[in-house]
Amino acid sequence: MGELTVKTLDEKLSRIRQGNYTPADFIIADAKDADMGFGATGPGPANALSDGNTFKTKLNYLQAMRDMCGDGLIDIMLMSASSAERLHQENVLPGSSITPAIRYNDTTDIWLARGSTYRAHPSQPFRSALMAETSEFADLGLYSMTFSNSLEDDLRSLKAYREFRQELIQGKNRHFLEVFNPAFDIGIDKESIGFYINDMIVKTLAGVTSKEAPLFLKIEFNGYAAMNELANYDPGHLIVGILGGSKGTTRDTFELVHQAEQAGARVALFGRKINLAESPVQLVSLMRKVIKRELTPEQAVKTYHEALKDAGIESTLSLTDDLEITDDVLKA
Repeated sequence: MGELTVKTLDEKLSRIRQGNYTPADFIIADAKDADMGFGATGPGPANALSDGNTFKTKLNYLQAMRDMCGDGLIDIMLMSASSAERLHQENVLPGSSITPAIRYNDTTDIWLARGSTYRAHPSQPFRSALMAETSEFADLGLYSMTFSNSLEDDLRSLKAYREFRQELIQGKNRHFLEVFNPAFDIGIDKESIGFYINDMIVKTLAGVTSKEAPLFLKIEFNGYAAMNELANYDPGHLIVGILGGSKGTTRDTFELVHQAEQAGARVALFGRKINLAESPVQLVSLMRKVIKRELTPEQAVKTYHEALKDAGIESTLSLTDDLEITDDVLKA
């Protein structure tokens, strides 16, 4: 099968940029790049009820990617370069409506090896993937930055991003920009961190031309006000997406897409929230229904548990516990 001329990602981005967004245009990415951060534990526990000491393998991880690609529920599959190459060799993504993407860089604050302390330090730029080698099977990738209110460290990160963009525009590659919240105290109170992130994103991209600009952003949800401010700063040009963070409850997952979309987010890039679910495909299907206002987050949790029961899949949490909102920013 030949490569499709238009991917759902491109169609949806076009409508969003033209001001014709509807909830059906919300973009969902399955982030299966955890091997670049967590290493051998990236694919997740051996099963949903595991004690956390036994983990799935790379082969399991690749199969989870194939499973998600077969249902047409997502628009982007984000992978490590090694995973993307293998799926490309298997002809899984060519001809699909899904856009393959790779993680272009792996900054030190995503190094989460067991026993490590890298996240206790300001993020340092680093890139494993070579764009010249990955362009054969993916022309889109994620570039990640984390600001820590440190002149030396943030300047180093900004210089690395500039060098990356210089390489990017020499070819036909595209990127989206991920900006994490810092993992430690940087002298800015919790209520203000989202606005600090907004200012640093706008400052960073103000000097970037359209040729080298990211297609969209991937940031943490720091509450309605911060998300709404950034989403409305330059609509049609600065498209904001959210990252998923830790697994949380199923209610957390549905609340996050619901609240963020209402605040102006147009993309969700979820890793652990999808990968660690008892039924990832069913979860994403219900995410779509929540975004389209066909179900409330609470109704979606109940529907999810009914689907698990019908499929004979044991749920990790009871329905009562899974209906709880555990993320403080979502409670607010």
